[in-house]
Amino acid sequence: MARRLSASARPNDRQESLKFAEAALANAKREGLLLAVRARWAALAVIAVMLPVLNPYIEMVYYEIAAALFALIGWAQLKVGRTGRSGAELFLMFCDLALMTLLTVLPNPLSAVDWPIAMQYRFDNFIYFFILIAGATLAYSWRTAIAMGAWTAGLWLTGAVWVYFQPQKLVDVSEKIKAATGGDDRLFRLLDPNSVNAPDRFKEVIVFLIVAFTLAIATRRSNLLLTSHASLERERTNLARYFSPTVVEELSKNDEPLKQVRTQDIAVLFVDIVGFTSFADGKPPEEVIGTLREFHGRMEHEVFLHGGTLDKYLGDGLMATFGTPFCGKTDAINALACTQAMIAAVDNLNRERTANGEAPIRASFGLHYGPVVLGDIGRNRLEFAVIGSTVNAAARLEALTRSLGCVLVASDALVQQAKSENIKDGIGSIALEQQPAQILRGLEHPMSVWTLAQKG
Repeated sequence: MARRLSASARPNDRQESLKFAEAALANAKREGLLLAVRARWAALAVIAVMLPVLNPYIEMVYYEIAAALFALIGWAQLKVGRTGRSGAELFLMFCDLALMTLLTVLPNPLSAVDWPIAMQYRFDNFIYFFILIAGATLAYSWRTAIAMGAWTAGLWLTGAVWVYFQPQKLVDVSEKIKAATGGDDRLFRLLDPNSVNAPDRFKEVIVFLIVAFTLAIATRRSNLLLTSHASLERERTNLARYFSPTVVEELSKNDEPLKQVRTQDIAVLFVDIVGFTSFADGKPPEEVIGTLREFHGRMEHEVFLHGGTLDKYLGDGLMATFGTPFCGKTDAINALACTQAMIAAVDNLNRERTANGEAPIRASFGLHYGPVVLGDIGRNRLEFAVIGSTVNAAARLEALTRSLGCVLVASDALVQQAKSENIKDGIGSIALEQQPAQILRGLEHPMSVWTLAQKG
């Protein structure tokens, strides 16, 4: 039962966790990119309706065409988007920023008014850059957000310098404004149609960089939280492969119990398909594996349903424990009830197989109760192990079903423990018969056992 509990000591586990986290990030990237493109299209639709309403002039067609280009770039980003670095995605993002810059600093060719180019800044189109950076944080990494901030700053300042060196228009108007402002440079820059107003352009760049870096930090924090959540979900998924949902809930709250080496009394169950080697001989591999999966699935279901732990699969059988990682008040009773449910599940499976013209299978069960040692074994790749003579005895009891001609052999220790756990109802409805003490290989003394005969 592989339990990766200490990432600092397990390079393989770190690699697996990294792959799991990368897969989660890739999925988040795809979802985020789709959300970003949809948000872009929604924003562009609002802008496309808003512009002609606020400015009902033919020149707005120019900006409607630009909105269509932005929508097309978003569609292209959705098509080429992938996890990791992508030159195509970076190019399209640069196209976004470059197009926005050109729309802001170049005159509208459909405009009937021949204004100075610097007048473009009066329209405050810089605010639309924030839409692009906000959409990028939905799909891209924090590094990309920083890159977009740097690109925007560079493009915007380059545009401002280009406009500054363009020939001035309406010079006479500038002279009149300068005379009217009486030497107040700030007021003159604000009113002059030929003024780039460099302080305001610099302020816009600084504010945008602050916002871009803030969003980059938020994106990085979000990615770290997603990675952490993915790692926790992976650990929880791994736990769910072995423990019942209630135990998983307890383990998810505290990671210490599995790390502690300790001895405790538990019930151990071994299940095996009798004669599976001869059963599988000559059958297609797909049929053999299909039978095993069906059998294991039904057995696993009963283990978890009765609060047990799936310790490991053993070829055509499995080992389950009751009382791990936490001791309960009815571990022995749960083990007996689980065995009874498993026997019924095998009967149901055989009825289905017979109806389908398939040969039935026969399963045997061994149950024992006693002390075991719980803890991690191994060095680099650890495994949470249940070891001790109790485990060996349970395996021997399962093998004893062949010579005794029964479906279940349970130790007297387990039966007596079950009786003590439920004095009122005894050991429940399962009809066990006590047998003479049996000699088990590896044990010093004979063991008293109880059996359940095979039906039919």
